[in-house]
Amino acid sequence: MSENVVEESSLFKVAADVHIDATPLQVYSVVSDLGRSGDWSEECVGGEWVEGEAATVGAVFRGDNHRDEDVVAWAPVVRGAWSTRSEVVAAEAGVSFSWAIQDSTGRKQESVWTFDIEGEGAGSRLVHHFRMGAPTEGIRGITAEMDAERKQAFFADWGAKLEKDLAATVERIKDVIEGEFKS
Repeated sequence: MSENVVEESSLFKVAADVHIDATPLQVYSVVSDLGRSGDWSEECVGGEWVEGEAATVGAVFRGDNHRDEDVVAWAPVVRGAWSTRSEVVAAEAGVSFSWAIQDSTGRKQESVWTFDIEGEGAGSRLVHHFRMGAPTEGIRGITAEMDAERKQAFFADWGAKLEKDLAATVERIKDVIEGEFKS
């Protein structure tokens, strides 16, 4: 497993896992293809590689996203369509794939998404992690006008949303991969 995923000082630190009836290399070939994220993500509807060789460390992916109006409806988060830029920070075929969200100047933020894969019996265990260390540019904007109590409520509600999203994502990935790699 990646050791760069869990830090005690994280604002958000969530993970979900699932067994998939496919080899680690088969799982990796799908989850490292970020353009397919729309097949399983709660918010990313697709996108494209805009810099570097696709799915390699240093490559940059523009993700196209959509968030419904009712998601943590009380908080001033982005609604509707928006895009992000992410830089691949780890890419080890059959083992781990991670990317960090960039800020508006192109710097990597402490907002890291990871897929870790291990062989498990005749298949694989896929663990999807999200970790945010320091507040990102977006989180700073969302919480700028909040008092301490409101910030605490936001982090609790957003953390619950992330847990639900990751659990749904790994189940959808399982369905996609097992549909493609049936024995």
